[in-house]
Amino acid sequence: MSLVTDSSDLAAICQTFAKYPYVTVDTEFLRETTFWPKVCVIQLACEDQAVAIDAIAEGLDLTPFFELMANRDVVKVFHAARQDLEIVWHLAKMIPAPLFDTQVAAMVCGYGDQIAYGELAQSICKVTLDKSSRFTDWSRRPLSDAQIDYAIADVTHLRDIYKALRQKLEKTGRLNWLADEMGTLCNFETYEQRPDRAWERYAHRARKPRDLAVLMELAAWREHEAQSRDVPRSRVLKDDILTEVALAAPRTAEALGDLRAFPRGMERSRAGAEILAAIERGLERDPKTLPKFERERRGGNGGATVELLKVLLRQVAEKQGVAAKMIATTDELETLAADDKADIPALKGWRRELFGAKAVQLKHGRLALTVENNRVVTLEWHEAQDGAEGQAESGA
Repeated sequence: MSLVTDSSDLAAICQTFAKYPYVTVDTEFLRETTFWPKVCVIQLACEDQAVAIDAIAEGLDLTPFFELMANRDVVKVFHAARQDLEIVWHLAKMIPAPLFDTQVAAMVCGYGDQIAYGELAQSICKVTLDKSSRFTDWSRRPLSDAQIDYAIADVTHLRDIYKALRQKLEKTGRLNWLADEMGTLCNFETYEQRPDRAWERYAHRARKPRDLAVLMELAAWREHEAQSRDVPRSRVLKDDILTEVALAAPRTAEALGDLRAFPRGMERSRAGAEILAAIERGLERDPKTLPKFERERRGGNGGATVELLKVLLRQVAEKQGVAAKMIATTDELETLAADDKADIPALKGWRRELFGAKAVQLKHGRLALTVENNRVVTLEWHEAQDGAEGQAESGA
C-alpha cells in the first residue's frame, strides 16, 4: 500500500510504525493563496515501509498520524522541519517530539548552511532525486504515480541520511549540540502567529519612534486581517506598501490614496478606514512604552570589531567542521561586539566553548589572529607577545 486514503488503513499503518525507534516524515502543501499552509500529502517511512497519505481524501481522519507524532518512544525525523511542524501545530495544536532535523544536524556535521535535501541525498546516499514533480499542484486529484513516487522518495532516502548523520554526531560527541535548535523547533511560540509581534520583521525600516509606533499598529492590523481571511499577507497589503504607509502616516483617506504605491480605491473601503484607525492608534502611543530595538551598527570601532569577530567565526567554523551560522549569527556578533555578557546562544554551552570565549578574548586583546600558510589561525596573548618580541629581535 503506497497511497493511504482510508482512515482504518491509516490507523493500522501508524500502529505499525509506532513499533519502530524512528520514522521519517515530510509533507507536500500549498500556501500560495492562503495564510495557513494547506497540507495535501503526508509521507511516512519506517525501516521497512514507506507510504504517502492523501491528507485531503474525503472522510480521512488524521488522528492516528497526530498520535504517532506525539509518541515519545518514536523519534520523528524531518529535513528543514519548520514548515512541516507549523502544519502539524496548526491542525492539531501539538509539536512532534522527540525531533531530529537533518538539515540542522548537517550543519553541525560540516555540510554548510541550510543544505538542501537533494544535495544531502547526493552526498550521503549517492542518488540524484527526480525533481520533475516538485512544483506540481498537490491539491489536484487523482495523484499521479510520478507524484506518489516523488513524495515517497523524500522519506525513504531520509532514513539513510538520518542514520549517517546520527552516527557521525554520536562518534564526535556532538549529538547534544542539536538540543538548542530542537528546543526552538519544539516550542509552541515558534509557530504562534502573533499580530502584536508582526512588526519585528520590519523594525529596521523605522527611522524614529513615531515610525515604529505606527508600524506596530499597521503590522498587527494586517496580520489579524490575513489570518481571519486566511489569505497571504501580501494579499491584504504588500510589505513595501505597509512600510511606506507607516513612514508617511497619512491621517485622511485623501492623503492615504495619494501615496504612490497604495492600491487605488482602497482608501475608501473598510480596509482603508481600518488602516487610518491603526495609524491614529500608533500616533497616540506614548513613545516611552515602545519596545527598544537596536539599529544596525555601521562603521566606527563597533563595526571593526564585528568584522574581526566574523573572521574568527569563519576560522573556528572551518577548523571544527561546523556551519558558521550554527555557531553565531551576524546579529549575535553585533550584540557581542557591544556586550561581553550578552544573553545570546554564542555565549552559552558548546558555542561558548567553541567560539564565544575566544570572541571575548579577541575583543580585549588576549587573542590574536594571524595568517599561516594562507590560513587564519589564532594565537593566545603570550604566543602573540613572543612572536612580536621575536620579530623585534630579528629586526635588531
